[in-house]
Amino acid sequence: MQVYLVGGAVRDALLGLPVKERDWVVVGSTREELLRLNYREVGRDFPVFLHPGTQEEYALARLERKVAPGYRGFTVEFGPGVTLEEDLGRRDLTINAIAQSPDGALIDPYGGKRDLDARLLRHVSEAFVEDPVRVLRVARFAARLAPLGFKVAPETLALMRSMVERQEVAALVAERVWQESEKALRESTASEFFRVLRVCGALKSIYPEIDALFGVPQPAQWHPEIDTGLHTLMVLDQAALLSADTTVRFAALVHDLGKGSTPRAEWPGHRGHEERSVALIEALAERLRIPNDYRELALIVARYHGVVHRAFELRANTILEFMERADAFRRPERFAQALLACEADSRGRTGLETRPYPQREYLHAARDAAAAIKPTAEDIAAHSGTKIAEQLRQRRSRAIADLRQQPLADT
Repeated sequence: MQVYLVGGAVRDALLGLPVKERDWVVVGSTREELLRLNYREVGRDFPVFLHPGTQEEYALARLERKVAPGYRGFTVEFGPGVTLEEDLGRRDLTINAIAQSPDGALIDPYGGKRDLDARLLRHVSEAFVEDPVRVLRVARFAARLAPLGFKVAPETLALMRSMVERQEVAALVAERVWQESEKALRESTASEFFRVLRVCGALKSIYPEIDALFGVPQPAQWHPEIDTGLHTLMVLDQAALLSADTTVRFAALVHDLGKGSTPRAEWPGHRGHEERSVALIEALAERLRIPNDYRELALIVARYHGVVHRAFELRANTILEFMERADAFRRPERFAQALLACEADSRGRTGLETRPYPQREYLHAARDAAAAIKPTAEDIAAHSGTKIAEQLRQRRSRAIADLRQQPLADT
């Protein structure tokens, strides 16, 4: 029995990145032997075991053979006869197909170290085309490693395009698309995930609502970058700078989806795009089974980002009404997330990336001032519930109006 460190742990160590978890491959052994050694079996589709001491994952070396369309259409062969090179050969990218022996020696039959040095994401073999999930994984690795200068190799992009053309990508299940997307949103350059998907043609299949934004113009007066798709990726970049929260980043990404369905005759204007965005987000969330916390924040930002941008122009009553509809008093943390996404929208424009956004500070202060107004014991004793609510709204509106008279630095 031989044991080798494989995959991400080897890759990240060679890149000088923190190693978050370690995976091992076991060559020349059997399920029965590992069970005898007190490893705990956890694999569902193939033998994966947890080490009795470290709880790290150990997998028997295996081969995969394509027998049907889609990412589940594989048979798995494992056993003591499967070699390390064969196991590494089934992996997606050469940089993920490097193993390390217990003495520290690298086993690199597919040139992964060379591609690490060249900053290339290259497929291991032509078998890459057999699993459509690899299109998503390559895009995600592109997002993760973009700060280090990594690019997708031209020949790998060509294979990805061929998979899209054969509609292999259409076989991806919703859960797997969202799983890879959510992981990509954690990266500081998450926009590269969507950029790579667009270059290979997969964005149109997986996220048609986002793909439809490219080539759609906006008024140059407000959007020097003009193209709505470019603006969307710029907003995602700004959201990544402002917050590590993936719900904020997702809301920033989809806030303008409605502009992709604006009739051409109305370009470059997009009147009513907010409500069109809401409908598209609802459909997208249902299709990909996106969690409710993502969906709810995205809907608030899509519907109200224009209101937030115009906060200093609006009457106190309008500000209060917006806060009530956004549930700002019961969900102040979500309100704060929404304001971050709106700030990202404002800054996601060419030449305006560092422009101050005092609306966020002002609206936080306005929410706090209004939330501090509570019904008094006298109000409760003297009035009905309807009357109390009416008086509360009036007092909260006055508190917001009074705040408007103060310098912003004092709020």
